[in-house]
Amino acid sequence: MSVSASSSHTDIKTTGWIARLPAGLRAYALLARLDRPIGTWLLFLPGVWGILLPRDVAVAERVRLIILFGIGSLVMRAAGCVVNDMWDRDIDRQVARTAGRPLASGALSMRQATLFLLLLLLIGLAVLVQLNGLSCLLGVSSLVLVALYPLAKRFTWWPQLVMGFTFGFGAPMGYAAAAGSLSWAQAALYGATILWQLGFDTIYGFQDMEDDARIGVKSTSRLWASQARGFVGACYAGMVVLLVLAGGLAGVGLLFWPALLLPVVLLERQAAGVNPADPAMCLSQFRFSREIGLAVALALALGLIVV
Repeated sequence: MSVSASSSHTDIKTTGWIARLPAGLRAYALLARLDRPIGTWLLFLPGVWGILLPRDVAVAERVRLIILFGIGSLVMRAAGCVVNDMWDRDIDRQVARTAGRPLASGALSMRQATLFLLLLLLIGLAVLVQLNGLSCLLGVSSLVLVALYPLAKRFTWWPQLVMGFTFGFGAPMGYAAAAGSLSWAQAALYGATILWQLGFDTIYGFQDMEDDARIGVKSTSRLWASQARGFVGACYAGMVVLLVLAGGLAGVGLLFWPALLLPVVLLERQAAGVNPADPAMCLSQFRFSREIGLAVALALALGLIVV
């Protein structure tokens, strides 16, 4: 199996604090993507949105839940990466950006990855049982999405949409943890999260289009490459509409509405600047999604203030 020589672009980081780890731990840190915390942020932020959306929740309880979701996001994002790399190790060897991943390169065996996955799932379970029953049920059901996501690229042109359902699942979990129930406001928030994730993960996938086409891997990025800005812009426009609907249904405070203008502007600028032919820019835009997610969280937090 050969790796395309057309691009040496990769987002794996073996420098910094990763390089200072003992050699035996370094591969596990890379397998868990600890060198790239952006994925943890993008899993964590929808949970924060869900925690901040319902009214009449004590501040101390919101803080407790945000801390638990932060720990859970770190662990479960790592678990998802392990599952993904176990499924995709043969594909990863053929893609420039992913050829250096521990399972693809042989730095770790499947047995080592399986034991590491079990450890991560046990830690995740310890966090999950700190939540209410509804949240626990949602958390367990989300494992189906985690397991199926790596298969999506083999059978459908919409793996980025499946990723949106998977990574966005923190929104209904966070809402359920804070409110103890589900609602139409929560459903609208989940929809907004799915469209957001679909948009930025399509941008992320533009990095791999040449390799994906060569080895026959499907992706939403390949499907919409010729209409990239329009597609991402439509995703983000739908996200904003659903955020407005979620805020209205939840009865957010007045400060939410002007504060929402910040993420709207950031989303518009990102969509307008999409360039599938520039992998480095795509990666930079993908990483900037954290700031957009934080801006939405700020708007929701301000919406809790009664004025």
